[in-house]
Amino acid sequence: MSIKLRLTIMSFFQFFVWGAWLITIANYWFGTKQWDGTQFGAIFATMGIASLFMPTLMGIIADRWINAERLYFFLHLSYAAVLFYLPQVNDPNTFFYAMLAAMCFYMPTLALSNSIAYTALNENNYDLVKAFPPIRVFGTVGFIVAMWITNLTGNKATAYQFYIAGTAALALSLYAFTLPKCPPKKLQQESASWTQLLGLEAFKLFGNYKMALFFIFSMFLGAALQLTNAYGDVFLDEFKFYPKFAESFVVKYSTIIMSISQISETLFILAIPFFLKRFGIKKVMLISMFAWVLRFGLFSFGDPAGGLWMIVLSCIVYGMAFDFFNISGSLFVETSTTSSIRSSAQGLFMMMTNGFGAVFGSFASGWIIDHYFTKSFQNGQDLANYLDTNINDMHFLNFLKEKSIALLPDGTLNNNIMLKDWHDIWLAFAIYTLIIAVLFAIFFRHKHEREPLNSK
Repeated sequence: MSIKLRLTIMSFFQFFVWGAWLITIANYWFGTKQWDGTQFGAIFATMGIASLFMPTLMGIIADRWINAERLYFFLHLSYAAVLFYLPQVNDPNTFFYAMLAAMCFYMPTLALSNSIAYTALNENNYDLVKAFPPIRVFGTVGFIVAMWITNLTGNKATAYQFYIAGTAALALSLYAFTLPKCPPKKLQQESASWTQLLGLEAFKLFGNYKMALFFIFSMFLGAALQLTNAYGDVFLDEFKFYPKFAESFVVKYSTIIMSISQISETLFILAIPFFLKRFGIKKVMLISMFAWVLRFGLFSFGDPAGGLWMIVLSCIVYGMAFDFFNISGSLFVETSTTSSIRSSAQGLFMMMTNGFGAVFGSFASGWIIDHYFTKSFQNGQDLANYLDTNINDMHFLNFLKEKSIALLPDGTLNNNIMLKDWHDIWLAFAIYTLIIAVLFAIFFRHKHEREPLNSK
């Protein structure tokens, strides 16, 4: 089996074991367990919390003491064990700690899989820019396949989604024994300091102006990466509150519409070699940032009727926005660091985007939406006007009934109704990413030198 095929299989299952439950866990939490919504938010925070330290710590271990593929085996085996345990949990607090453990095992494997692939491709004289993206695209394919398997087997709201992911993770841990050997780069001298022995010299990258800027911008853009994952499907689903959109295709099949984003990823990953060769890493990352501006801006003005094309185009743009930054950023770290700290540096990149960025994005966006972009209605006519209908409309009355709200004879509501102002929410996110893009263009300096295409 060729190196590229072996790495492709690894990439496929790397994301399969995540996609089997990530999109559908909400159905299990709310529909099957009927647990609290606030606590559910903490479940998604576990990814950011784990990414704050685990990718860097595991990268240090891979750089210093243990073969990367062996560490990869241990982490996926442990991840599988926790996934098999999750269905046995019957209270949300225990579920949180179990999921945190699962994420502590899983999140470092994202950076480790990149390190394994880069090492194998470099040792076999492949051009990373040309060879890696087609391998990585199968990760997205694996995510989509896992999502569809969970849904088509009728397990989107059952505990079997964790068994599907756990079985695949167990298989991937065993498959790690077939991966190319990636021994640690034991380059430190006997008189090395404790920071060198622990691999903490990777943090000295913050002492380099360009690398420090890159990691800072990675954090702020990493905050944006979480926004559509957290709010995209809810945004589309809440068009059902508007009577004129209640029966639309977008409302009924919001998840299918959102899946266009993942399909788009597979296409744009394949375009990365062309863009990197032609424009260089900085311009590709800038393209990604402006794509995020478009992603949010199109959502802001889109709707299920005349603005459906904006929603669809936003999902298509997502592939460029997500892939161009993550993969080009990973390649920037790869080509800007020495072999002795490469795994640690990849871990730092993951920590800044999926760690600090994710936590910052989740908590900041939640607070901002609650305080500035949530409308409160106490008058029935005001609510009807906002939803572009009248108080006698059947959909409007059903909406009030589903919310357990009564319309009193004087036209007021017996309880306030809180609705998110999605137009302004997405517009604010678009402005945020536009500011990040402009500052990145001004302050981040990186010279692009064109390289000839290798034969491989």
